[in-house]
Amino acid sequence: MTKRTFSKTVTFKRPFVLAGFSEVLPAGSYYVETDEELIEGISFLAYRRILTLLHLPAKSTNSGLTRTLTIDPNELEEALKRDQVLLELPVGRDVSPTTLNQTTRMRQGETDSQAIERGENEGMIAHLPWPLRLNV
Repeated sequence: MTKRTFSKTVTFKRPFVLAGFSEVLPAGSYYVETDEELIEGISFLAYRRILTLLHLPAKSTNSGLTRTLTIDPNELEEALKRDQVLLELPVGRDVSPTTLNQTTRMRQGETDSQAIERGENEGMIAHLPWPLRLNV
């Protein structure tokens, strides 16, 4: 198999969490590596992502020890989007998951009714509380 590796640096302005990890990671720059392998047996070049690594900076107490996390690249992109949305919120504002989701949707211009319609169009069944209250 032919393999290729891409690397980039991502920067978080605020502490963040990734799904599957209980640790809150500090704001800062992180080195990310993504490995892809060539998909063989098809008539065109295509690669599949096989591994994404997030390199954590060394802790100040053990400057020689570093850690590397295997992460879902989609989760990393979501965390970066959340970080950007948090930067746009006023200081001291409640940043609960509900507030964050609502703010993200508002930023994208999507109302509750539009989100429900999009979900139904994608084949999801909407289970709505009764009486239905939409903040439109």
